[in-house]
Amino acid sequence: MRAKSPARKVRTVGILIFDDVEVLDFCGPFEVFSVARAAGGNGEDAPLFQVITIAERARTVKCVGGLLVQPHATIGDHPPLDILVVPGGFGTRRERLNPVLLDWIAAQDEQTELTTSVCTGAFLLAERGLLDGRRATTHWSAIDRMRELYPQIEVVTDVRYVDEGRIVTSAGISAGIDMSLHIITRLHGEETARWTARRMEYEPRLSGGTPGVSS
Repeated sequence: MRAKSPARKVRTVGILIFDDVEVLDFCGPFEVFSVARAAGGNGEDAPLFQVITIAERARTVKCVGGLLVQPHATIGDHPPLDILVVPGGFGTRRERLNPVLLDWIAAQDEQTELTTSVCTGAFLLAERGLLDGRRATTHWSAIDRMRELYPQIEVVTDVRYVDEGRIVTSAGISAGIDMSLHIITRLHGEETARWTARRMEYEPRLSGGTPGVSS
């Protein structure tokens, strides 16, 4: 009888959402992590990640462009997270002044395996000093503002993502997809990341040509 393969840990990915969040900032990573299966598998195989959206309150979130999303959980009732994804969008200009949300992000960072941001979500990490002394990136249009507001961060341009170990930041919008595939490469290998990208019919920017920055 063929021996069973050892069970893989199913990591929980929590994706923060808020009013005026950029849609692809959170939907891109949601798609990547929810689609991910072991290399050579198929869509019916056991998922590698449980993915949930999390909002400050239990109400419908209105995203950029008018998309309405009902979060799975709130910052007060979600399960323990292994990976946190903080997206961007116009709403970050408001939320970077929201101490309740910022304190929650900082508290999660003390427990997560990885804390990540997409686009201007990096500003929410920066507000609680999570990027101090690190390299980070954000949307190209917000690079100068990030440098002005947070001189203690080494802001990197012209990359899709910056991997600083426990913290990974990505450039704008679609770059969150490449960042998420990079994380899958770290956790489950490049073949699994390539399978996931192919399932999505997405041309990945993985190792051997990826314009990302790793520690």
